[in-house]
Amino acid sequence: MVDHPTYEALRALKLDAMADTFAELFAQSRSRKLDPVDWVTQMVERENNQRNARRAEARLRAAKLRDDTACMENVDYSTVRRLDRAAFQTLADGGWIDSYRSVLITGPCGVGKSYLACALGHEACRQGRAVLYFRMPQLFSDLDAARDDGSFERLFRKIARSEVLILDDWGPDIMTASQRRDLMEIVDARYNRKATIITSQLPVDKWYDIIGDPTLADAILDRLVHQSHRIALDGPSMRKQQAPAPSLFNKPSFSRLLRN
Repeated sequence: MVDHPTYEALRALKLDAMADTFAELFAQSRSRKLDPVDWVTQMVERENNQRNARRAEARLRAAKLRDDTACMENVDYSTVRRLDRAAFQTLADGGWIDSYRSVLITGPCGVGKSYLACALGHEACRQGRAVLYFRMPQLFSDLDAARDDGSFERLFRKIARSEVLILDDWGPDIMTASQRRDLMEIVDARYNRKATIITSQLPVDKWYDIIGDPTLADAILDRLVHQSHRIALDGPSMRKQQAPAPSLFNKPSFSRLLRN
């Protein structure tokens, strides 16, 4: 611990990263030769980086991503699933968020749709954006519960205002009248204002049937598909490829089977 009034003042002001940097510089004799501006620059940079990291962690907690460890740098491009590396990495800069685009990720079960959606959500959190994740069944369940307890408007505003809304696992059940009305209101409130990610096992041209009402289907899909980034994956389940092989040591021995 450093016995210096500047260190104590920084701690009192809750500028902990600046205080730690000051202590490190103070302990190094060679740092005494640095320009005082360099000290301040290093201290401010450390404090800013630490605060940004804390804010990103808070945004991740609020987002409630299905996989909060998913990130752009760990996306698997080696597995054959028709994922265009260059095209996907262009989404990392967040330009699609600024232009209020949708990202529609489709493909069979197990090809990593949710992981890709969460990786984009994680990156958005890092960039200081508010993200919200729902599985589609849970979204409708939460809206119904909120309607019953009187908190529907508050939840709806939270969904509508989120800079990135992730709707995971669209389909395969046909929507009820209430569900398609809620979805229409959400999509309409966000159109040309916020960005949305949707994942589904069904190709986009099958979503029309899932909505179940031709008029609402036209209105919803026109807003979602217009100027969207579409990622159509295909290939075997990555879960099966990653599953550990069964161990022979976990199986009962042949002699034991005979005894039983």
